[in-house]
Amino acid sequence: MMIDALYNYRQGDIHAAEFSDEFNALCIPFEESLTEVQLTTFHKLLDCVSETAAAEMRAAYKVGFKDGAAMMREVQE
Repeated sequence: MMIDALYNYRQGDIHAAEFSDEFNALCIPFEESLTEVQLTTFHKLLDCVSETAAAEMRAAYKVGFKDGAAMMREVQE
């Protein structure tokens, strides 16, 4: 789909946010307290959360793009 192509092209222009100080203050000591197996599981959970957030961003981009196009059509009428 064309909207997907636009999103994927623009994705390189989106600068990733850094983790907050609060996240680091909570996460670093927590990670250090985990066993290797727990740490692997925790990282997999974080990957799932990240993938879900990315999917939500893609979906929101598509909806916003379509809404913008609909508004432009309406203004032209």
